[in-house]
Amino acid sequence: IMGLTGLGVAVKYIPRPVTIGFTNGIALLIASTQIKDFLGLKTGDVPSAFLPRMSVLLEHLGTIHLPTVGIAVASLAIILVLPRLTKRIPGSIVAMLAATALVAAAGLPVATIGSKFGGIPPGLPGFALPVFKIGYVMPLLPSAVTVALLAAVESLLSAVVADSMSGTRHNSNVELVAQGIANLVSPLFGGIPATGAIARTATNIKSGAKTPVAGIVHALTLLLILLVAAPLARFVPLAALSAVLFVVAYNMGEWREIGTIIRLSAADMAVWAATFALTVLADLTVAVELGMVLAAMLYIKRVSATTTIVPVTQELIRDGRAHVLPDSPIPANVAILRIHGPFLFGTTEKLAEETANLNKFPAVVIVRLRHMTALDATGVHALEVLAKRLRQSGRTMLLCGARSQPAELLKKADMTKEIGRENILPHVGAALQRAREIDADFGGVGQEMAHDFERTSL
Repeated sequence: IMGLTGLGVAVKYIPRPVTIGFTNGIALLIASTQIKDFLGLKTGDVPSAFLPRMSVLLEHLGTIHLPTVGIAVASLAIILVLPRLTKRIPGSIVAMLAATALVAAAGLPVATIGSKFGGIPPGLPGFALPVFKIGYVMPLLPSAVTVALLAAVESLLSAVVADSMSGTRHNSNVELVAQGIANLVSPLFGGIPATGAIARTATNIKSGAKTPVAGIVHALTLLLILLVAAPLARFVPLAALSAVLFVVAYNMGEWREIGTIIRLSAADMAVWAATFALTVLADLTVAVELGMVLAAMLYIKRVSATTTIVPVTQELIRDGRAHVLPDSPIPANVAILRIHGPFLFGTTEKLAEETANLNKFPAVVIVRLRHMTALDATGVHALEVLAKRLRQSGRTMLLCGARSQPAELLKKADMTKEIGRENILPHVGAALQRAREIDADFGGVGQEMAHDFERTSL
């Protein structure tokens, strides 16, 4: 119902500090759950909460099992080194097969899927309709809504993380409808509610996945293992699995983004820190809820700061003339995009939609910021993504006319590294002059389509 009514688009209102804090926290949690299997610790049941779990692991460090550590380190080395030799074969698959073959052949005394879980039952689960009574509906409805909301948030955040890793754009409503159908069918075979998972998604992308077909292949592979290779799966060592998940946790964590968030502003850093801490120490729902509340308060503050009242003076009129577009035609190799109003989380999707097809753009794209009244971390990231996409397509992005708050944030984000100091201009006249210089140095991409392009998007 959420997907069919369009509520899936709400994910675009999750600001980047919340997404990064959530992703960092999930990555740390994934890594912490694998320490026991990586080191072969003898701890018994490990608490699910982060701090008690780490306390138990530290107490049992003296029970490290060297053969397990050897398998884990060797698997980790294969996963890290093999991609440097070839991109065609995922290192995680080679590590798993090699570790499994070694354990099965040598009979090493390490924990495996079989020793811990008793192996994987072969064949498909049975089909059975659940018992339905009208009296069950109201007592179960609050829990059902809670699970549905949590599953939706986790899946859509997973999709957002996947977008940032792969450069794609997902359809939130389609994601929710598909998840709803899957979770209607799953219980008929004894299943429980499922969500999109960041760990598996990140592993898929890092292994070279490009399209949703990779997810279908993943499902078919699991089905094949279930039907054919289930007895062999019991030999898979947990140490090799832990090595795979350590690498996944590191790759999905987007750790480099933390530095950018911290540089931008104390408010963005507070939103990130709160989301990260609550994801690790509390749970996902609480983390996202508080992160969104803090982000909403920050949004109100930034929007209110865009309202200014100043007297009109001759100096103000003189300074404004430089930002007026000239009457002369815009060069054929130039497109101008104007961002008008606050460019904060919830609005950045408009830039992605406008620039979805880069083939229609000529060699130089000027993004005019004169009428951008406010900017946040999500807006900075959107500009960085566009700059990267344009650069990879052989085009050049110029920024011009940024007001004080956006200009200060762009400076803190070190936008000059992304597009070059010479491509950040004070006004549109300087940007057009810079575009002429670029055209004089190099004809550039897009000349053949320049005449078909609507040169101004004002």
